[in-house]
Amino acid sequence: MTNIDEHGAPVKKPFSMHVDLSQFEPATDAEKMQQEVMGESVTFWRDGLRKLMKNPLAVFNLVVLAIIILTIIIAPMIVPYGYADMITIDGMRDKGAKNLAPFQWSEAEQAYIDAGGKLFPHIFGTDGLCRDYFIRCIYGTRISLSIGFFASLLVMCIGVVYGSISGYAGGKVDLIMQRIVDIIYSLPEMLIIILISVVLDATLKFNGNGILAKLGTNMISIFIVFGMLYWVSMARLVRGSVLSIKNNDYILAARSIGASPRRIIFKHILPNCISVIIVSTALQIPSAIFTESFLSFVGLGVQAPMPSLGSLANAAREGLSSYPYKLVFPSVIICLIVLSLNLLGDGLRDAFDPKLRR
Repeated sequence: MTNIDEHGAPVKKPFSMHVDLSQFEPATDAEKMQQEVMGESVTFWRDGLRKLMKNPLAVFNLVVLAIIILTIIIAPMIVPYGYADMITIDGMRDKGAKNLAPFQWSEAEQAYIDAGGKLFPHIFGTDGLCRDYFIRCIYGTRISLSIGFFASLLVMCIGVVYGSISGYAGGKVDLIMQRIVDIIYSLPEMLIIILISVVLDATLKFNGNGILAKLGTNMISIFIVFGMLYWVSMARLVRGSVLSIKNNDYILAARSIGASPRRIIFKHILPNCISVIIVSTALQIPSAIFTESFLSFVGLGVQAPMPSLGSLANAAREGLSSYPYKLVFPSVIICLIVLSLNLLGDGLRDAFDPKLRR
């Protein structure tokens, strides 16, 4: 008969090969819960998005940006006015529809409505050339957001490739590439934009109604400057991440089996830098929008009559004492976009940066 100890466990017999159960203790309830509650296996993207959705401030700003994007997509389909169209009644230009307040009609429009006609309201009023101000703000937001996203994509592509090559190569290659970055940092961007705009204006002649003709040489020069100058910060961030990753054991293992430097960079190093790339790109969008708005404000932006938020704010400055609301609308839109993107970028950093995870 097997002997039982005070805990109810069988006692090990002398010279027995069985495990001595008296050396073990029953698991506590906390230890049992620890074994039962195991973390779900999730991917990097799903884990980051889950953490982002738990950040109420980031979600709120994401909703604000979604509303703005949906508005600039849907509004031109509903509003019957164009950004360059002047208000007309029965095919004739309505000269009385000048500098109207929001939701206000001119005398000719009011007479047309009294006669049984239907007109779409001027939600933001009209400008000094009898054009609907709401649709101009909508197209101005389109231009500013498009420039911001395009510039950030351009900066990401150039900065990631340049920074990863510099960090992975190291040595003299890294030294030379970083000195080029230092030189680019010292260049005055405003002066270069003005010089490129003057040169392009004298050499490029756009005919027709293409997108390049509508944007003008000033905007093309801004795109060139973004591609020339604004990628250096991204390149430095990526280079620092690559320098900290390239000496890990799995990179050494990839080299030992004959993986090419291109494969190591794009398959092993850059996926581990994705959090830095995402955050830097998200924060680059508001910077590009603010830069474009500032350049449009000083007259180096899109070519008239194509509007942008900066050019609308510049045009509203002339009648600030009489029509202050014209400056309020584009300014509020700029603030909403820039603030939302900045706060969303902070949320993305908290969600995707492994160093900030709890």
